[in-house]
Amino acid sequence: MMLNLRKLMLMGLLAVSSNAVFADRVKDLAAVAGVRDNQLVGYGLIVGLNGTGDQTSQTPFTVQSLKNMLNQFGISVPPNVKPQLKNVAAVSLSATLPAFAKPGQKIDITASSIGNAKSLRGGTLLMAPLRGADGQVYAIAQGNLVVSGLTAGGEDGSKVTVNIPSVGRIPNGATVERAVANPFMSGDHLVLNLHAADFTTANRLAESINTTMGPGTALPIDATSVQVNAPRDAGQRVAYVSMLENLELVPGDAPARVVVNSRTGTVVIGSHVRILPAAVAHGNLVVTVTEDVQVSQPDAFSSGRTAVTPSSSIDISEEPSHMFLVKEGITLNDIVVGVNRVGAAPSDLVAILEALKEAGALRAELIIL
Repeated sequence: MMLNLRKLMLMGLLAVSSNAVFADRVKDLAAVAGVRDNQLVGYGLIVGLNGTGDQTSQTPFTVQSLKNMLNQFGISVPPNVKPQLKNVAAVSLSATLPAFAKPGQKIDITASSIGNAKSLRGGTLLMAPLRGADGQVYAIAQGNLVVSGLTAGGEDGSKVTVNIPSVGRIPNGATVERAVANPFMSGDHLVLNLHAADFTTANRLAESINTTMGPGTALPIDATSVQVNAPRDAGQRVAYVSMLENLELVPGDAPARVVVNSRTGTVVIGSHVRILPAAVAHGNLVVTVTEDVQVSQPDAFSSGRTAVTPSSSIDISEEPSHMFLVKEGITLNDIVVGVNRVGAAPSDLVAILEALKEAGALRAELIIL
């Protein structure tokens, strides 16, 4: 009896582990419509730099910003005075406001030089507003920068730069001042949007929800969206979405696709790529052009002139190649073996794939980046 119980437990564990391998959670495949991040942008001044700030003669907006700031503190700079500041830099600020962010919470910001500052290392950002696309202020930024890049130079003009010293981050450098409204609590239903549009995955998502929550709960709208009935109470809706996003389903298989990056020579072949019967030959045609210069020297005391005559020789040779036959319905492993057999490099594989596509033998979408 104990042995049979152990066998049943082992079979149950194997079944759970096999389902976990092939199934994905809803939260990894889809997102609730309206629950999104918002981009913020701003402008500010970095002070306290060690002589690596903007050259104010070439960046007048830095001086103008500094004068405006001093005027707010009751300090007036004469119009005929042009400060030559090397420890100040004008920067653009960017941040991402997460969904449901509330006033008082902290977010990270990035400061990027918009002038000719050499480095922002050691600088401090003065208080600056961050605005959304509607022009409203949603956060206030201020703090010390963390710069991963550095620059070192010698008196002889040599210089070494590591990473980008003109960009820095301020962890928790902005305080949220305004919340962004979202439609999460509006209506009697919510919509789940798939990260990758697929009719099969959308249908399976609706079936999984209907099986767990009851028939008619979910309705697939298109290849991306699935409409789900939801309670109106805030607490119940949050618990309801928590249950939905932890459901598991097997997404639809990706379409047969071959992606080629012609700049780096990277080739990615999907598992469902198939090739019809075809014969493939690959060879390199080498053309060698040799330039030689011949000088024609006239006899002494003659009226002739020295002439330079170019002489070119062209030689064409083709490296020996072999033709191999591609059978019908071969697998991804067979494709790789066949390409290695013909001796094609990744850069040559692009031409082979294009030729197979033109011949109608490649049953896949060919994407060349």
